Amino acid sequence: MSGRNFLFVPGPTNVPDRVLSAMHRAMEDHRSPVFPKLPLSIFPDLKKVFRTTEGQPFIFAATGTGMWEAALVNTCSPGDRLLAVRYGQFCHLFIDCAQRLGLQVDIIDVPWGEGAPPDKIEEALRKDTKHEYKGVLVVHNETATGVTSDIAAVRKAIDNAKHPALLYVDGVSSIGSLEFRMDDWGVDLAITGSQKGFMLPAGLGLIGVSQKALARRESAKLPRVFFDFGDQLKANATGYFPYTPPLTLLYGLRESLDMLLEEGLDNVYARHHRLAEGVRAAVRGWGLTVCAKDPKWNSDTVSAVMVPPGFDGAAVIATAFKKYNMALGAGLGQMAGKLFRIGHLGDVNELMLLGALAGAEMSMRDVGIAQVVPGSGVAAAEEYWRTGAAPQSAPPPAKSTEKRGAPAVAAR
Repeated sequence: MSGRNFLFVPGPTNVPDRVLSAMHRAMEDHRSPVFPKLPLSIFPDLKKVFRTTEGQPFIFAATGTGMWEAALVNTCSPGDRLLAVRYGQFCHLFIDCAQRLGLQVDIIDVPWGEGAPPDKIEEALRKDTKHEYKGVLVVHNETATGVTSDIAAVRKAIDNAKHPALLYVDGVSSIGSLEFRMDDWGVDLAITGSQKGFMLPAGLGLIGVSQKALARRESAKLPRVFFDFGDQLKANATGYFPYTPPLTLLYGLRESLDMLLEEGLDNVYARHHRLAEGVRAAVRGWGLTVCAKDPKWNSDTVSAVMVPPGFDGAAVIATAFKKYNMALGAGLGQMAGKLFRIGHLGDVNELMLLGALAGAEMSMRDVGIAQVVPGSGVAAAEEYWRTGAAPQSAPPPAKSTEKRGAPAVAAR
């Protein structure tokens, strides 16, 4: 198929030309006397993106999933208890990781489409008078449902309960895109990866670790080798890594950090919010809703668009890919078939997203979702991005003779 593939999944994201160029280089000796210049320039700027002065950043050849494991094995012992909230597929997988490492996890289940409930977290911690919980697991931005939780409120809940539990935060689809303040929010382990807001290929696991969490390493008894923070601490101090690092990705990370800091983090957050608001205006223009059950939970990095009852979100995704060369995110877990996801994070702008919205419109009509009026979502997004105000109301659905669930027949 001619033309570029339109990539609008919530990760991996589009890689900017600047980053691609930075990674296009010959291999070099990662033990050479000049190599440390690169890592020693990265670590301080990584702290700026995490927004921490006291935290310790680490870089692994891994992904966000690897950083779940690294966070847990460096701070826990077999049989330790954790408290976790589950409101999406990635919450579920974070919990599964902990359980498979031999940890006991007490789960607060929340309807998918909602965020972390600080009141329930505080209640559970107050009941734990013996302080058996070693940590609280929360996903900042639940990509499966397009929901962003209030991490500052979760920290306040822990503090109100006067509980010493560590705060583990999955920021894989938020850090580098959404406001994230490791120090201000009292995050002890901030987990992310390279393929989302950092605009890189997958392959780097990034984690920010508080001094409190680092201290836990001395008593933690879970087995660890590759993910041992201690080995990294010794090597990183001189600009090296204990094992072979992914050199090209490090050069890409250097360029990505330059881009984020040149734009300014507050501007990065504002840009993502503006783009997300335009996409949400489009969803309303279609007469549809997002999965987030309240606007306070709306994610600025991904919109999970609910398809009408009787339709299959997977069919929309397949049509978009096969017919229009565009990748949309699938529904996961409980949301499988109920929605499709539009990623709007990283290296993306208004015109790119207009292409995604147009492709989504055509794909929905192709699978028989006749309530979607051609151009309705595109027009709503255009109006928002052009004027800063979305249309007051969506246009009425066009009358159609298409049968529910049946594919539309194109005229010759």
